[in-house]
Amino acid sequence: MSRNVIIVGSGPAGLTAAVYAARAELAPLMIEGELSSTGDQPGGQLMLTTDVENFPGFPDGVMGPELMMRMRQQAERFGTELLTEKATKIDLSSRPFRVWVRDDVYEAKALIVSTGARSIMLGLEAERRLLGHGLSTCATCDGFFFRGQQIAVVGGGDSAMEEAIFLTRFAEKVTVIHRRDSLRASKIMQERAFANPKIEFVWDTVVEDLVGTDRLEGAVLKNLKTGETSTLAVTGMFVAIGHRPNTDLFTGVLDMDENGYLITAAGSTATNVDGVFACGDVQDHEYRQAITAAGSGCMAAIDAERWLAHGDETETNTSTNW
Repeated sequence: MSRNVIIVGSGPAGLTAAVYAARAELAPLMIEGELSSTGDQPGGQLMLTTDVENFPGFPDGVMGPELMMRMRQQAERFGTELLTEKATKIDLSSRPFRVWVRDDVYEAKALIVSTGARSIMLGLEAERRLLGHGLSTCATCDGFFFRGQQIAVVGGGDSAMEEAIFLTRFAEKVTVIHRRDSLRASKIMQERAFANPKIEFVWDTVVEDLVGTDRLEGAVLKNLKTGETSTLAVTGMFVAIGHRPNTDLFTGVLDMDENGYLITAAGSTATNVDGVFACGDVQDHEYRQAITAAGSGCMAAIDAERWLAHGDETETNTSTNW
């Protein structure tokens, strides 16, 4: 059975697209992903986020997982079918498009890609051994387990400051390690971090190695200006140095920029393949906010609805030239 639209990926973008597509009676199928060792999971990055204070409608803030659960319930309410699996293969060479989940194949006239992005790790061999054993990328998930301990946060952007501030609820001290001499975070997040007496900063420094066999015991630091190395005794470390778009599934099929983000037409969510639309962090490397992701999800659903209403479904060549 060929469906009207399949949404690959969830998060604010995919779930908003699902709400709009379902309300338009397109009966969307969302392949929302599954929890994996690489950090991928249904609901996207907000499932790993602390307090969300800048999403309209929540004057007192809301936890990221709660916001995602509400969006998910709303999408289901209007008739979205949810499949908690990961898409493993796609064929966009002809319509209907085909999406594989292991051995099962699903067909659709239109496709919305909202696969988001994932956390970038430090690239240390010890990370595999210590991830989940003192090393984490999710303060919301793991912060409670570090009550009264010495913790480090690696990074200098908004996410790193959010993690550091949240962790002061539990930690005795939080040390922020940043490779530059100034933060990239927004002004308000910088002010909050600098004003917190539990947060200290180590500038111009990178993590060269992690200490500990079965449990994190410390981090080997290198000052980039002096070349000196030292060991910081910490029992918890949270990595918050950026994200990489989840676009491996579409390599060689959908146009991407040099960093792997999907390219969409100006003023649209349309990709280079006719009938395929992209929204959220998988194509947005500029704003990367929950509200902009949700907005682009709305756009993608409307673009898909209009394309289904007016597009030539008998056309087998799906390439689009802008």
